[in-house]
Amino acid sequence: MSALDGVRVLCVGQFYFAPYCTMLLGRLGADVIKVESPAGDPYRHVPTGVDADFAVQYGLVNSGKRNISINLRTEQGATIFKRLVETADVVVQNLAPGAFDRFGLGYEELSRVNPRVILASGTGFGSFGPRAGQPAMDLTVQALTAVMSTTGFPDGAPVRTGPSVVDFIAGSHLAAAVLAALFERTITGRGQHVEVALQDAIIPSLSSNIAGYVSSGGSIPERTGNRNGGLAVSPYNAYEASDGWLALICPTDAHWRRMRDLIDDPRAHDARLDTNKARCAAMDKVDDIVAHWVRGHTRAEIVDRLADVNVLCEPVVTLPELLADEHVKARGVVREVVDQSGRWWAFGSPIFMSASPQREPLRPEAKGQSTDSILAGDLGLTEAEIAALRASNSIA
Repeated sequence: MSALDGVRVLCVGQFYFAPYCTMLLGRLGADVIKVESPAGDPYRHVPTGVDADFAVQYGLVNSGKRNISINLRTEQGATIFKRLVETADVVVQNLAPGAFDRFGLGYEELSRVNPRVILASGTGFGSFGPRAGQPAMDLTVQALTAVMSTTGFPDGAPVRTGPSVVDFIAGSHLAAAVLAALFERTITGRGQHVEVALQDAIIPSLSSNIAGYVSSGGSIPERTGNRNGGLAVSPYNAYEASDGWLALICPTDAHWRRMRDLIDDPRAHDARLDTNKARCAAMDKVDDIVAHWVRGHTRAEIVDRLADVNVLCEPVVTLPELLADEHVKARGVVREVVDQSGRWWAFGSPIFMSASPQREPLRPEAKGQSTDSILAGDLGLTEAEIAALRASNSIA
C-alpha cells in the first residue's frame, strides 16, 4: 500500500502552488479530486498544449487527479462542495485572497461541516502582517523578496530565476504542513487550518545572500552571477571549457588542494591561496586561474579529472540534455508517458519511501470529466439531481 492510501484530498488549486502540493500527496497515495471552476484552471489553456484540453504544465502537476467542475459562486455549488468536504480529509486551496470566505467556505464553516478536515491555504503573504490579503504570483514574489535583485550579474539588470522556484518551494512546504496536521489529527481527532505564504517559503533560500550582506555590512554586490551568493566560497563558479560550460565548487581547503595539484599553473600553487578566506579575498585571481585551466580542456576531461580527486564538477546541461539524461529517466521524476490516447508529460515524485510505493501518474482528466461519477458514486446523487445542478450552472 501507499503511505496515504485512504486519505481524500480536495484540490481547489490553480497555477502551480496548490496543484504541486496535491500532486505530491497524490503520488503518496491520496485520492485527489481537483475541483475546477467552469472557466478552468488558467494553466489548462496556456499555449503549450499538445492537447486542446490541457497544456503541458497543467498535465505535469495535475495528472492522476479526478476532476469535478463546480461553480462555487453559486449557493448550490457551495453546498455540493460542502457535501464533498464531509467525505474529505484535506482541502487545499490557493484561490485569490478572500475568495474562499466569500464563497462561505472559510475554515470555521468547513470545520462545522467536518471537524476532522484540514484546510491548507496557499497565499502570497499569509493571513497577518501589513501585506495580508495582497494577491501575488511567483514573479511578483520573486521581485518582492529580493530573489530578482540577487539573481544575475552585478552589472546587469535583476533577473527572474529560470524555474518557478517560489511556487514549487511553497507547494512543498504546504504538503509538509498537511502531513504534520494529518499526524496531529491522529492524536487530537480534529483538523485545523494550516497556511503557507509564498514570501515566507522562499526567504530561507536566500541564506547565503543574507549572510553575505550581514557580514559585509552591505558592501558586497547583491547580484554575484554564478558565484556564491555571499561571496563566501572560492572557487565557486561556472567556467567555459572548449566545448561548453561547467560548474565546479571547492567547499573546503582540501578540495582546493586536490584540484590545484591538477593545474599546471604556478599561480595556483601560491601558498597565499591555501585558505578559503584568502581565496575569497582574491576571487578574481582564483577564477582567472581556474578559467584558464578549464578553457584548455573539454567538459568531460575536466569532470573526469576532478571526479578522480573527489571535487564536485558537472557540465551545465540544456533542457534537451536533461530530458534525455539516463539517470533522470531512471528516477522518473519527469517522464513522457504513452497511452492509448497519445503522448503526454508527467511528474513523478521526488519522495521515495522504502515500504510505500509511489502511485503512478494517470493522464490528466478533462475539466469536469468525473463530475457525474463523483456526484453519483461518492455523494449518491441521482441523475435527476445532477441534471438539476447542471441546469442551474452550479456544475459543469
